Amino acid sequence: MTRKKVLLTVFALISVASFAGTILSSGKSAAEHTIRFSLLGSAEDEDYDGAVVFKEHIENASKGRIAVELYPSGQFCSTERECLEAIQSGVLQVFMFTTGGFGSVYGPAQVLDLPYVFRDDAVAECVLDGPITAELSRTILAADIGIRLMTVSNTGGWRNFATTDKPIKSPEDVRGQKIRTITAPLQQELVRQLGGNPTPIAWSEVYTALATGVVDGTKNGIHDIVSMQLHEQIKYVTLDGHAYMGGLWWYSEHSWQRLPHDLQPIVEEGFQKLRVATRTAIKTWEAESYAKFEASGGTLYVPSDSDRKRFRDSVQGMRHWYTQTYGDTWLKRLDVAVSTCEAQLDRNQ
Repeated sequence: MTRKKVLLTVFALISVASFAGTILSSGKSAAEHTIRFSLLGSAEDEDYDGAVVFKEHIENASKGRIAVELYPSGQFCSTERECLEAIQSGVLQVFMFTTGGFGSVYGPAQVLDLPYVFRDDAVAECVLDGPITAELSRTILAADIGIRLMTVSNTGGWRNFATTDKPIKSPEDVRGQKIRTITAPLQQELVRQLGGNPTPIAWSEVYTALATGVVDGTKNGIHDIVSMQLHEQIKYVTLDGHAYMGGLWWYSEHSWQRLPHDLQPIVEEGFQKLRVATRTAIKTWEAESYAKFEASGGTLYVPSDSDRKRFRDSVQGMRHWYTQTYGDTWLKRLDVAVSTCEAQLDRNQ
């Protein structure tokens, strides 16, 4: 039996046991539909906050016809690949990929993870709520890979360089350092263009990799660093904010087509509430996490304007790399979206 078949068999047994347990413990009829919601992060981060808001809305608005089961900390599936397979089969209903992480599924989507593209939260949110995301949704549905894009949230704030021993104050400081990345090619290429050694490692293994010296640092938001206790190993964080950590929330197309039409709008509304909740939570939690990081002995470095320009200039080759790898269609869409949003926001100031 293949690994995939074993995995899906285990998921099926879990589902049956959960269904039976619900009936026995409540003494009532089970809900008509169950949404299983998997998170690789802990119950201490903004994604879980959004999941709770989603669950409360769905169960209340559906008047109990839909039950939502939350599985944080990789309880249901422990890697993005396992979760994707579970969603495609319909055993799992909801899972989130970062904009960068989804590049392992659809490479051109990494355009949303290009470095130093968004100047601030407002521009990032405007772009991700606009036509480029709608086009990505249509593209993935047309590809018939079994998943449906529901919304884009913020998952972890902004990516920053974080290291254990050597602070990064300039692009040159990345040279020779082993930096943990996700498996997506774009993030590895970013580290490579700065002279570092990209080292793809699963999120659940990052703490050990930092502790044992397998890597010298990582690229994550401050709240993820603190919530996963990585600040016990990381001593320096450089606030270069090279990428907005967008979260792409996917629903099983297999399950969606089996959801009654009168319940689909309730689920869609639940995802919009999740989006607002996660974006709000991370803005609050970032400040608390920075304070906790410094209180534990960590050092924050805020690059000057000239330093930021040097970082941006050092990775200008990323646009060429993207075009050579995936073509320029999505890059042109991104450029139009960013310029449109910046102009719109500037007019409204």
